[in-house]
Amino acid sequence: MTSQEIREKFLKFFENKGHTIVPSSSLIPDDPSVLLTTAGMQQFAPYLSGQVKPPYKRACSIQKCFRTVDIDEVGDETHHTFFEMLGNWSFGDYFKKGAIDYALDFLISELKIPIEKLWFTVFKGENNIPKDEEAIDLWMKKGIPKEKIFEFGLKDNFWGPTGLTGPCGPCSEIHYERTEKPCSLGKKCGPNCDCGRFVEIWNLVFMEYHKNEKGEYETLPQKNIDTGIGFERLTAILQNKKSGYETDLFLPIMEEISGAKHSGAAPDLTGGSPRMLRIIADHIRGACFLIADGVLPSNIEQGYILRRILRRIIGQGKILNLGEGLPKGVLLPNLAKKVIGLYGDIYPELKKRQVDILTVIQKEEEKFGRALENGLREFGKISHKTISGQEAFNLFSTYGFPLELTKELAKEKGLKVDERGFQEELKKHQEISRAGLEKKFGGHGLGETRVFSKKDEEKIKKLHTATHLLHQALRDVLGEQVKQMGSDINPERLRFDFSYPEKMTLEQIKKVEELVNQKIKENLPVKMEEMDKGKALKSGALSFFKEKYGERIKVYSVGGYSKEICAGPHVERTKELGGFKIKKEQSSSAEIRRIKAVLE
Repeated sequence: MTSQEIREKFLKFFENKGHTIVPSSSLIPDDPSVLLTTAGMQQFAPYLSGQVKPPYKRACSIQKCFRTVDIDEVGDETHHTFFEMLGNWSFGDYFKKGAIDYALDFLISELKIPIEKLWFTVFKGENNIPKDEEAIDLWMKKGIPKEKIFEFGLKDNFWGPTGLTGPCGPCSEIHYERTEKPCSLGKKCGPNCDCGRFVEIWNLVFMEYHKNEKGEYETLPQKNIDTGIGFERLTAILQNKKSGYETDLFLPIMEEISGAKHSGAAPDLTGGSPRMLRIIADHIRGACFLIADGVLPSNIEQGYILRRILRRIIGQGKILNLGEGLPKGVLLPNLAKKVIGLYGDIYPELKKRQVDILTVIQKEEEKFGRALENGLREFGKISHKTISGQEAFNLFSTYGFPLELTKELAKEKGLKVDERGFQEELKKHQEISRAGLEKKFGGHGLGETRVFSKKDEEKIKKLHTATHLLHQALRDVLGEQVKQMGSDINPERLRFDFSYPEKMTLEQIKKVEELVNQKIKENLPVKMEEMDKGKALKSGALSFFKEKYGERIKVYSVGGYSKEICAGPHVERTKELGGFKIKKEQSSSAEIRRIKAVLE
């Protein structure tokens, strides 16, 4: 059964059961407290929490997801950074019985998986949340023997929320028995055993709680169902493969990588594919999807994740001598083309953004490739058995080596890495940088230690308000990857630093300037609200140096246009600002641009 046939069977099955098919949302979630979309339920969170009335009672989707929490496990038989999740939802409609009935019906009747191969887990009860006796009873009524139902606590059988707060609940997992051989660890075996005999394929979440900001579990006004199938795992089972990397979800990508490694020899794609090749295949697929959703390499947030996985590919490709004889900046775009060819019909954004994807990847490969060669020469000078934390940090800060790359290089040479020492050096560097930024930018760029006349204070107030308009205008023109990285304001001008990888064009600068002046002309009101930090972030308020804020913060809104967490002084209406003029746009540091502007 091909992966596309599995997709079609899933959607058709649930559509016939009265579910509305909902397209995948972006990998960039609406919730600003979460970096990436990590589960299918995130786009339905307002419905699950009861905040918004859903337009349908039942839904199903195939959702793009991206997780880095277990990135060190990527390359084994079950873990990926980017993956697809098949899911079905009920918003106050069917509950546990319906979810269990549908899951067994789909697996056994539609996919023809023998019921004897399925094992189950339920929530055992913990932290004053009761044991899920109902789920146990429902599974047994479906003919599942009690000895095939295992009980686990919060860690394994309680799901959510995706952020600090939100809908959550106990869950029941369906596991597939890959082999009937005795446990390789020599113990009584069952689901969640580390021996690899079982693999989880479907998680049924019974959403009946909301975790509040105090960490308390409140009962939701309605009971909901949220389920998720790991598509790569399910495809491997149905195609009788050991991992997703051997299925048609990865085969053309793996062939391209293995061909580059074996210089045209027949690639070995049976269960013994080297882990490094799998990591490269996983990361190039994830990178393509991130870029297609508007992420660019940077040193913060989603851009940092993209840069990290691209550099990991480049580093491991260098270790394996992939693409030997190819011009620089060609290997990764070739792999990206395979990803786009494989997934472009299912996710049209890949084809639509193909030029952007190939350009971004090629630039990053060329840029890091030069640093990598210098770093490898520096690495070659290390002769002692343990790489110190300071040496590992020097490779990171000077040559851009992620710690994972240093560890992999060390493993190749039989060396050890002082990881704790590296983390201590990193923490020390971050503290020095943070202190320097606070001193330089005066918290919100207002120079808290300076003394100004009342007239100068009025000028600063206007310029500070203008930075809010500028920030939003930059995001409107350049994209939402723009983040404020610092600012400095004196009575004569404002200086605004923001994340963006390229020099702005004259047309872009003109658009930003015109947009700010348009909002000034509209004479928008500037209003302040005090609220909890969590609520502010959920409302979409932009933030700057989030770790500095307390639990109660001020949020300034400029009409319906701009909304930011801020403590600085502001005017009452935008017309007070006069005219806005950008005087200069230039580089501040790597991936950071700087604008200097005045009010006339």
